[in-house]
Amino acid sequence: MEPKHEALLRKTDYDSNDLQHIVEILRSPGGCPWDAAQTHESIKKNFIEETYEAIEGINKGDDALLCEELGDVLLQIALHVQMATERGAFTWQDVTDGICCKLIERHPHVFGGQTAQNPNEALNNWDTVKRQSKRQKSTTQAMDSIPRELPALMRAQKIQEKAAKAGFDWREEMPQKRLELDLLGEIDELREALQSGNAQQAGDELGDVLFSAVNVARVLEDCDAEQALTGASDRFCARFSIVEQLAAYEGIDLKAAPVAQLDRLWTCAKKNLGNENKFER
Repeated sequence: MEPKHEALLRKTDYDSNDLQHIVEILRSPGGCPWDAAQTHESIKKNFIEETYEAIEGINKGDDALLCEELGDVLLQIALHVQMATERGAFTWQDVTDGICCKLIERHPHVFGGQTAQNPNEALNNWDTVKRQSKRQKSTTQAMDSIPRELPALMRAQKIQEKAAKAGFDWREEMPQKRLELDLLGEIDELREALQSGNAQQAGDELGDVLFSAVNVARVLEDCDAEQALTGASDRFCARFSIVEQLAAYEGIDLKAAPVAQLDRLWTCAKKNLGNENKFER
């Protein structure tokens, strides 16, 4: 008896049409029960996870990993398109047609009569056409179009960039000094809220501190708030690893140790970061 889908099994090279066909089979009667049970809502987190795993491949400079993870991202796209096709919402053709039209429309310096001599001019062309196509007549509308589902730091930086393009930005010769004063002012307000014991107000002021910190990242050259925080998290993990090693060496129970002792270990960890094999105590 010939196996199911013999034509697919005989192939040695597959293309995007095969991917669409396989996903269709998986969700059809007699296919995979798990795939058939999924919805846009049930797998939306998978999409995010697969995207971040593709970013991991980029960050590591690992082409094999990147290739694999891009395939996983493509699978998520194929699943969502298949679900939409089944309920008559849109098809793969609609998706590819839409992105091709968008690319042509938003590159008037390539497919039209405009020019772009550098990346900034090209980006300005893109933004101008985008606002026109989405009928955004104000910067507020452009801000509102930024998805709330983005990571908060990323969304904050994008909002601030749009405000700056509209002219709402510090124009002093030393904008860093103004930003420093703003950040310190927000920290003072957070301190006052903490001292008052008002949790709601403290939460609001904490948000203002984070927003001001993102604004600092925006004016610093080649600084991205998300990457800056990722770097800080990495440094914390590396330092905490040294703290654990030092505590084990000295027989210290971190859960029972006084704060002064924890501070000493932390200071030592900061001093020894990058020199883990030869601790200075």
